[in-house]
Amino acid sequence: MKKSIFTVSAFIGLLAVTTSFTSKEITETHKGCSEITDKTPTTQTYKIRYGLLSKNGTKILSGNYDVGSFLAENMATGEVYDTYYGGGFQSVPQYYDGLPAGTYTFSVMQGQGGWVGYGTVVATVSDAQVDSEGYITIYIPIIWEE
Repeated sequence: MKKSIFTVSAFIGLLAVTTSFTSKEITETHKGCSEITDKTPTTQTYKIRYGLLSKNGTKILSGNYDVGSFLAENMATGEVYDTYYGGGFQSVPQYYDGLPAGTYTFSVMQGQGGWVGYGTVVATVSDAQVDSEGYITIYIPIIWEE
């Protein structure tokens, strides 16, 4: 008899403990949890097309020139984006896809020959500058050439 009373008491105690951990409040809180996603916010970026501006003001978008790299330096952060970092001759136009919005100083790193000197251009990269082809075209001026 003592054994059966002990067994029934243990069963009731175990049942009480189990039901105390499965309260309605905890279940409802669990139902209200939101799903975790792996989404990072994306930053608007732009496609840049680089060309040159001759000494007489002609816009140049074809040919090979003594250009090491086209550079864009963000004036707020100092971060530099370049098209190619190896020196030498490059053809124009050159492209850079993924430049974040902001104000930049655009320039050219001199190529191998040192036959041409280039100026700089300060421009803002934003939706307002995107042309009908989807690019923001930056023309770097040629200051001198031999």
